[in-house]
Amino acid sequence: MSLVPDILRNLFRRKSTVMYPEERRETPQGFRGRLSFDRNKCTGCRLCWRVCPASAIEMIKDEKGFRPVFHIYRCIYCYFCVEVCPTKAIRPTDAYENTVFRKEDLTLR
Repeated sequence: MSLVPDILRNLFRRKSTVMYPEERRETPQGFRGRLSFDRNKCTGCRLCWRVCPASAIEMIKDEKGFRPVFHIYRCIYCYFCVEVCPTKAIRPTDAYENTVFRKEDLTLR
């Protein structure tokens, strides 16, 4: 019933958590982070919109034709849009911080 041995053993043990955000670790290889989009490469083919299982992509019309708007708060990071994009306008990144006050602010235009 004595907790003293447990307390002393754990007192001098190495920390098991990372003191985030002061200490940041590298993201592991193959990590699926937030998407990046290059409008100059996009042809407006709408393939990304068609394959998205989470309906996280909305197509809008602008001066160059159709282009996708990514609603990151709906994204499940399946990367089907990355794989299907013929011009590689959609690329994966290793960014994992999605902190905003309103979910509508998590859009990629």
